[in-house]
Amino acid sequence: MKNPLRRDPESFTGKRALVTGGASGLGLAMTKELVADGAKVLVVDVHEVAPEGVLPAGVEYRQLDVRSDEAWEETRNWVEATWGGLDLLFNNAGVAAGGRIDVESMANWHWIIDINLLGVVRGCRTFVPMMREAGGGHIVNTASLAGLVHAPTMASYNAVKAAVVAVSETLRHELAPDNIEVSVICPSFFRTNLADSLQGKDVETEQSAVDLITKAPRSAEQVAAKALEGVRQRKFIVLTDADGVAAYNAKRYARKAYDAAMIRSAKQVRAGKDPMGEVGKLQERMRRRRG
Repeated sequence: MKNPLRRDPESFTGKRALVTGGASGLGLAMTKELVADGAKVLVVDVHEVAPEGVLPAGVEYRQLDVRSDEAWEETRNWVEATWGGLDLLFNNAGVAAGGRIDVESMANWHWIIDINLLGVVRGCRTFVPMMREAGGGHIVNTASLAGLVHAPTMASYNAVKAAVVAVSETLRHELAPDNIEVSVICPSFFRTNLADSLQGKDVETEQSAVDLITKAPRSAEQVAAKALEGVRQRKFIVLTDADGVAAYNAKRYARKAYDAAMIRSAKQVRAGKDPMGEVGKLQERMRRRRG
């Protein structure tokens, strides 16, 4: 029997796509992939105007702060008046934050929730009615491996990304009768400008996060290519790299080893050492096991 939640691979040719946070990082890399595949793209970002020379030719740009209900309404009105509808919504805009539970400020918690979680919620609430009326569409939410694998000292980031996964799973089933697909992208660390958004009081763990991002073995372009491959295949959870697959499989199938590695990681933080070293060792063991 055919699974009603799985359909034939999707083509982006001629599709109307909106990408939040599309002027840099993963959003920009996905925008370039979409344009190369023949999509019509609207990029929205916090800048008043698009950074000069960054966006591919033909891409539309509008300023949008994902925290603003009014800005979302204005964007919906523009899409409706200019394009007459939307086929693909990429809720990608996000910031980085983290820290130990007794060090990170409540202001930081509110900030990251409003952008990384409620920004996704606002995007879905804004465009689901338009997609439903048109008879279908595809929502792609950018979460993170942190939405599935929850390392120490990252409580706020883990929480919002896990919530994005939960919202995505809910909508996958809720919107299936409306022919609206949902995918959630869960990349591990990759080289991007996300580290620039870090702010908070836990300077020690923040520096570790900066190192993990800037020294990551993969680029935003590589992640975007794998992400859109998964979207084309209409996958729900899109894991974009071997590190992510190994860590997620460890949590699912080797829980004792996973928990032990996370506890050792927390001890590394207390000792002022790299907290992700133990996670890396666990990933390597899982990769060897699969091999």
